[in-house]
Amino acid sequence: MISITIPVADVTITKKDNPEGSNIYGFTDFHLIPRDKGGIFMFYNHDGELLFVGKARKLRQRIKKHFEDTVSAIKMSRDEVVKIEVCIVEDPVHREIYETYIINELKSKHNVDKVFFK
Repeated sequence: MISITIPVADVTITKKDNPEGSNIYGFTDFHLIPRDKGGIFMFYNHDGELLFVGKARKLRQRIKKHFEDTVSAIKMSRDEVVKIEVCIVEDPVHREIYETYIINELKSKHNVDKVFFK
């Protein structure tokens, strides 16, 4: 049997109500998300409910796309996102495994692919 544990977040940023200075989508610490690292990311709402899990070769670019794209899975709920957790996972196979595991273990609200819990 394979045992998988959800990795601890390497970076966690939260949305500020009244952001001062530079901010992206209300997140003043967006610069803490690595540009050139791969990994998984998780979007949470105010109640701590997991909204979406994703993976990327370049984390910051991919996360920004979710706030800009008209085809993003969270486009109708992007205003709900108040916390982003990022885990650095360089191996693409490991990213895939973690993403699928987290979606099903924590029952992500907006992931429709890779869902086995319905």
